[in-house]
Amino acid sequence: QVQVVESGGGLAQAGGSLRLSCAASGNIVSINSMGWYRQAPGKQRDLVAMLYNGGITNYADSVKGRFTISRDNAKNTAYLQMNSLKVEDTAVYYCKAIGRTVSGYFNNWGQGTQVTVSS
Repeated sequence: QVQVVESGGGLAQAGGSLRLSCAASGNIVSINSMGWYRQAPGKQRDLVAMLYNGGITNYADSVKGRFTISRDNAKNTAYLQMNSLKVEDTAVYYCKAIGRTVSGYFNNWGQGTQVTVSS
């Protein structure tokens, strides 16, 4: 069983910054990728940023130049540094970890952390 837990959400002012953390734990053999998604009320859950082994990244157009995804491989933890926040960034942010255990592959979501940006 692999658990994924997000933290670091909260309230920020427009133009401010937040740093989200995503910790994966359990009987993990390897992690192939970790990513961040977000979902606002009444909207789809959309990709924000994805980080693959080797340092390859993908970002949504709406966050390019403002958000940075990174990972501490030793801790199985991913981060999302969010700068120059906009009101439109308000959403629940979810982390997803993809990899494998000794039993097989996993593709697990965390429970989410709320980010609210005020003007």
